[in-house]
Amino acid sequence: MRSLWDQVQLLTPGWADLIEIALVAALVYWLLLLLQRTRAMQMILGVGFLAGVYFLARILNFSLISTILEALFQYGAIAALVVFQPELRSALARLGQTQMFRMFAKLESRNVADEVVEAVEQLARTSTGAIIVLENEVGLSEYARTGSAIEARVSREMLTTIFTPYSPLHDGAVIISGDSIKAAGAILPLTQTPLLDKSLGTRHRAALGLAEESDALVIVVSEETARVSVAHGGRLEVGVGVARMRQLIEGALRGPGRAPGLAPAAG
Repeated sequence: MRSLWDQVQLLTPGWADLIEIALVAALVYWLLLLLQRTRAMQMILGVGFLAGVYFLARILNFSLISTILEALFQYGAIAALVVFQPELRSALARLGQTQMFRMFAKLESRNVADEVVEAVEQLARTSTGAIIVLENEVGLSEYARTGSAIEARVSREMLTTIFTPYSPLHDGAVIISGDSIKAAGAILPLTQTPLLDKSLGTRHRAALGLAEESDALVIVVSEETARVSVAHGGRLEVGVGVARMRQLIEGALRGPGRAPGLAPAAG
């Protein structure tokens, strides 16, 4: 009788066990929410069915079926990682968008915004022409391939160095993806929209052209007037101040649809 009571006591969960069970349950529930209405959910149901068949085969001593299913489970996990790579990538991306990680994303975007704003201010002070693109949801690999690939953290020093007059990459655009400079010297499409302001040159036409074809935010520093212009959503705002520029950059870095609206394109 004493032995039976000891066994029951061992099965009684403590506070640590209850917390662990609650965490595992929450994790499983969260994973199911992520995978619902995806092909991965169908796969989970299929795996659950095969697991039931496997245990039934073990109970009935069906050795051939058990051996086949064991081999399937052993190598099927690797195949699943390959087949369902898009779903897994999407799930990890959604994990990064949760409230817990959003604080770190805000800090990162704020650092990138600071570096870009400081670089643009310095370029404007020295009347150095520049065009800086902040990639958003629409990928810009097509345009990045027209320039030179650069994998470097965004910094004021790097941006101002790239646009130094007579440097090999100063005439093209810099494309920023996240907190990294993706390419420099990139060629952008020119807009067909006529610009009545004669002070707006090729850089402004390229900025507006890309803004018409993507959701990128494009910053232009005029070599002639030292004015800063910003293009986004098919519109161009000329003569942007530091506060306004920072607002637009931080809005773009926070994700799609977050950048404040721009004034209509000049002309």
